[in-house]
Amino acid sequence: MSFPPSGLPAPGFPWPEAGTPLADVATPLPVIDEDRLAANIARAQDYMAAHGLNFRPHIKTHKIAAVARQQVAAGAVGLNCQKLTEAEAFADAGFDDILITYNILGQVRIARLVTLNARVARLAVTADSAVTIAGLAAAFPAEKPLTVLVECDTGGGRCGVQSPRDAFALAQMIAAAPGLNFGGLMTYPGPGGAARVEAFLQETMALLAQAGIPCPMRSNGGSPDLWKAHLVPSATEHRAGTYVYNDRSMVRAGECGPGDLAMHVLATVVSRPTPDRAVLDCGSKALTSDLLGFTDYGEIEGLPGARITSLSEEHAVVDLSACTGALPEIGELVRVVPNHTCVVSNLFDRMVFHKDGLVTRVEPLAARGTVW
Repeated sequence: MSFPPSGLPAPGFPWPEAGTPLADVATPLPVIDEDRLAANIARAQDYMAAHGLNFRPHIKTHKIAAVARQQVAAGAVGLNCQKLTEAEAFADAGFDDILITYNILGQVRIARLVTLNARVARLAVTADSAVTIAGLAAAFPAEKPLTVLVECDTGGGRCGVQSPRDAFALAQMIAAAPGLNFGGLMTYPGPGGAARVEAFLQETMALLAQAGIPCPMRSNGGSPDLWKAHLVPSATEHRAGTYVYNDRSMVRAGECGPGDLAMHVLATVVSRPTPDRAVLDCGSKALTSDLLGFTDYGEIEGLPGARITSLSEEHAVVDLSACTGALPEIGELVRVVPNHTCVVSNLFDRMVFHKDGLVTRVEPLAARGTVW
């Protein structure tokens, strides 16, 4: 075992060398199947190209510069980041087309955004209020303006203006600010909301056209509707993150199959206190506590009927009472399909990749912990 050079402090975790069998790595550990990863990237990019859409992967799922390079090499137009510090990490890694889909507020963040805008060729942010826009307008110089998109709530029920007229009003405000450029519209809709997105975009674009305001970018998003992106013809691009690894929620939604799951959390059975109970070493610090509508905390591959019923920090308790096959013994390794891959990525400093059960590389998570 050795620590690959990464510029990060070397923790006490024994990261494996290339060629190490997965059976010999220390757990808990998320592992990424190289072939499935590459297939997921290619499948999404081919779909977007077939429908004439730009594709902007959301890097919050993997937070790894090397994976983002794979996505860009496949044809992605740029990257989607969710927070300022996340964008800074990927700018440091050499990426020069970044959209931050978040309201950026406060002097500390805005000052760093000015610095980032000065060194990234194509940087854009989103805003859904006059307060956010005023803060940005006061900070950016006319000689290096910031591109701002208006975020629209088309059914996601999170951030976003509530009507096309609201979007139009903010677009006018952005266009009038010397230090800002109006870049277009952005939305993160609810699943199955293509018709609502299209209607919202069309109405807003008509208002903008009447006022002579160009709307070059219409950014739609979401992995749950990735394969329905073509149902929003007014969009110029689509954003998605989870598709790159996929997870249990994506299988349930019918967006992928078990053979498309690139991430598993490798875990060890550390206890069998009763015939119907096993305990794994992948607690809440290794598996996300997100339920996403499930009643348990992940699916154990190859062990039908098993349910991870509770997580504490270092333990995952598994109910085996409904299992009909051979039960795992103490010391055995199991693979857990997480409910939500994106959160799992943020729990580890590095990610182990493998092919045919052998480690291929260990990559640092450049943007781990970038939450502001």
